[in-house]
Formats: sequence, structure tokens, C-alpha cells
Amino acid sequence: MGLEPPRARYRQVADDLREAIVRGDHGPGDALPSQPELARKYGLNQTSINRAIALLEAEGYVRTEHGRGSFVVETPTVKRVRRIPPGQGAENSSFAEEMRKAGLEPRTELVQVEVAAVPAGVTQRLGLQGAARVLVRRRHMFADERPVQLAVSYIPLDVAGGIEIATPDTGPTGMYRRLAERGHRVVRFAEEIEARRPLAEEQEFLEVGRGQYVMEVQRLAFDESGRALEMVTNVFPGQLWRLTYEWAAPDAF
Repeated sequence: MGLEPPRARYRQVADDLREAIVRGDHGPGDALPSQPELARKYGLNQTSINRAIALLEAEGYVRTEHGRGSFVVETPTVKRVRRIPPGQGAENSSFAEEMRKAGLEPRTELVQVEVAAVPAGVTQRLGLQGAARVLVRRRHMFADERPVQLAVSYIPLDVAGGIEIATPDTGPTGMYRRLAERGHRVVRFAEEIEARRPLAEEQEFLEVGRGQYVMEVQRLAFDESGRALEMVTNVFPGQLWRLTYEWAAPDAF
């Protein structure tokens, strides 16, 4: 490949590597050539090569493991869609259903169920006092055995009643039915969505590069009195999420 001014040379290297990945020259999980190899190939120093790799990491094409190299990230074949307001049947949608519609085999692993003190940042969101306790439910989600999502749920202990409500494991719809049986019916949701860099635990489980962004979707479920019954935080690679909004035009138009 010949590098041409005036474009930054590291960007040209990133373009070339990106095209090679898209063509399939480097498949999912494949290691890219080492930075010294790439430096020799393109006639650049390793600083420029490092910048090119960092750019591909930020775009979600590769992830870098310290001491091992850079590896191609599998291109996602499904996007989780949030339609606001929900379309027909959307209220019954689940992680498993979305994965199966995409031809992928879903699996959810319940990795933590325990009663614990309210973590920092959760107390205010759930409207609890400092001494209150919550049921913590942490889950790992896979599609065709590829890790695609982390989820952690916090339910006030007086609402949950105990850890028994969390087993057998179920998605949100099943949990809300169980809460309704205890006299706590969910009637409203609110979500906050943030793009951020992954934490170390998230980077390791989701197999994303340190420069890649993840989406954090924080959902609160309320009863008819306005009390928050549950706070759920879902985290997944940014390219797996898509939002769709729809609303009526004002009469004044």
C-alpha cells in the first residue's frame, strides 16, 4: 500500500486494515500482524501504528490484549432495538426472543443472587435509606456462546421478600409478574442511556477493546404510587444498540 499526503498516515493505515477486516482477510478472532510487522510493512514508526490500532479499537473492529496483540472483533449480527412508544408486541419482547429472531442461540447465566447493602449510587435512585438492603441479581448474556450483555438488578428487599423470587431465573417480564403476585405491580418505566468507556470487568467479559464504547442502559420500574420497585443496569457494546422514536405531531402544525 502506498501512503499519500496530506492525510495523516496512521489514518491511511487504519483505512487499509479496516478494509482488510471487512473483506474477510482477517476473520473474527484472528490476530492482526504485530505492530513491528505493520511498521515495516507501511514504513512507519510504531507510534503511528499504535494510533492506527487505537482508531480501529474505538470503532469496534479490534480489541487489544496486553502482551498478546490485537484481535478482530466479531461483527454483530443483531441489534437490540428499543421502540418508544412500544410497537405491537414489543412489551413481550425479551433478550432470548430477539436473539432467536436473528437466528442466534441465547443463553443467560445467573452469576450472582444475594441480599446486600445498597451500593453507592443506587440508594437515591430507588429512594431508599442508607441502612436499607436490596436483592442483587447479576446476569451474563450470550448469543451463540458469544458474550453480548451484562445486567445487574437491584430490588428493595421489602419488595422482593427474599432471594427465592429470583429463582428459577427469568427475564424482566417474569420478574415483574412475580412482583405483582407480591402486590407490587409495575405500571411505568424510565430509562437513561449513556455511552462510556468499559470498566475492566466489562472489557474482559464483553471482549471489547479499551478504546471501544459500551452503552449503559439504566432502567427504573415504578408502581402506581411512583415508588421505584427495581433498578436494572444493562451494559453491551455500543454497536449492538439501536433506538427508534415515534411521536404524534402537535395539533398546532
